[in-house]
Formats: sequence, C-alpha cells, structure tokens
Amino acid sequence: MNRALLIAGPTASGKSAVALRLAERFGGTIVNADSMQVYSDLRALTARPSAAEAQRAPHLLFGEVDGAENFSVGRWLARAREILAAAHDRAGPLIFVGGTGLYFRALTEGLSDIPRVPEDVRAAVRAEAEGQTTPSLHAALAARDSATAARLRPSDRQRVLRALEVVAATGRPLVAFHGAREAPALPSGAWAGLFLAPERAALNARIEARFDEMLRDGALDEVAALAARKLDPALPAMRAHGVPHLIAHLEGRLSLAEARALAVRDTRRYAKRQFTWARHQMPAFAWTPPEGAEAAGAEALG
Repeated sequence: MNRALLIAGPTASGKSAVALRLAERFGGTIVNADSMQVYSDLRALTARPSAAEAQRAPHLLFGEVDGAENFSVGRWLARAREILAAAHDRAGPLIFVGGTGLYFRALTEGLSDIPRVPEDVRAAVRAEAEGQTTPSLHAALAARDSATAARLRPSDRQRVLRALEVVAATGRPLVAFHGAREAPALPSGAWAGLFLAPERAALNARIEARFDEMLRDGALDEVAALAARKLDPALPAMRAHGVPHLIAHLEGRLSLAEARALAVRDTRRYAKRQFTWARHQMPAFAWTPPEGAEAAGAEALG
C-alpha cells in the first residue's frame, strides 16, 4: 500500500485545493475526512468538491450519506478501513483531507471499544429526548453518568444523547469504555500528516468571503430543501454551520444579513477550536502555512 497523506486544518484554509493538486500530481485518491461533507444534502454549504473537481481525481466518501442519518465517527472509520483495504488496487496514494480532528485521531489511534447501541434503545432515547432542551438532557445524564456529563458541554446535544444511549444500553458510563482501543487503521509509519495553519486575520476574511460564495452557489435553496424534510434538529446535518441560522431566516425570524453574520461568527469560533484541537490532539502533524502545503505534501509522498 502506498503511504497515506493526511491533510487537516481549519475550515476555509485551502485543504481541498492542496489535496486536489497533490492527487493530480501523484495519481492519488482523495478521501473525505470532514463530518459534514459526507452528507448529500449540503454540497454548497459544506464547500464539497464540485463535479468538475471530482473529475480531476477520484474522490471517496463525499456526499455519500443522507441527511436523515447520524453518520458517526465509527461509521466513518469503518468506511475508511474498507478504502484502505482496497488501496492495493489503486496506483497512487490515499490523501485523506478534512477538518474533523476526531476522524484523524480515530484513523491513526483507533476508537474506544464501545459496544454497539441497539437500534431500539437508540430510538427510545431519542424519542424521550424530543422536546427537551439540551441542558435538561445534560442534567439527566449527570444523574446517571456524572463522570461523562462533567466532560461534555451542556449545549452539545449530539454527544449528550450519545452518552445517554450508551448508559441506557450497557448500564455503564461512557467514560468506562475510553481506556480500551482497537488497533489503528493507519499505524505509525504508514502515514504523514499536515496541518494547514493560515494567519488568523486572513482566515477570518476567507471564512466570510466563502460564506458569501456558498450563498451565491445555492446554499439557501439547499437549506430550504433540508428544512422541508422536518428532520430531527439534533442530527448532524441539521447542525452544520449556517443551517440553523438560514432556517431561522426562511422562517422569518432573522434577516438574511443577520443569518449570515451569525453563521460567519460560528464558523470563526469553530476554526479557533480546530486550532486548539490540533495543538493538543494531533502532535504528529506538521504545521505548515497553506502556501507551503503542496511542497510539504509532495516531500512526504516522496
């Protein structure tokens, strides 16, 4: 198997463009490592590669999942393992690209060995949670699993629900499973990692310009179609940056300018968290300015 290259970085840092140039140069295949670009419903709003870009190099795991699904890190890792297993049939390297740090950590360190939650248990927890606020769910979790609740933000509905599902299915706190890990799909020595680190002011400007580009590219129509499906607001696709605010605009609760400003603000805050995650959780990734990333990637691929 050819050596894999992992390209991480904050949103709007230019990761996809670097990955595409390297894939063309080395005959590589690009594998999505962004938790929102997996969803078919949100091409424009997640800046998923265009049809023209997808013709320039093979792209996998982009737009493969319906927005009604909760595509977890475990499901992503299972697909990544399938892709790695088939890599011997491909001539060039695999280039994993995205901004979801947890995907990269799962790929290179393995996941905690958490038992599968039966679908009936998951459905029961979700049904009971419907109509409840996230802080109230967090309080319910604290009563049953105080150790896990202490590690989660009271506003993080998806992770709170996940912890409630695990304790309902197993009777044990989620943190009890964090010690044991499965073997990594990409062990040390089988990959090289880059983290694109643009200057903050330039990144903030790029985030703002890119959201305007998304709107011109049809993001509002995408969100209108998604909202019409009346999906569970806790689903990942319903919480993608910009979706809640654009839905509020479509419902007359915000002007488009207000929705835009809030979406840009949230995206900038997310980018800041991505820097923090990389600094503490991705020590093996080499930091590089975007303008030097292609050269660094080419050197890593040899």
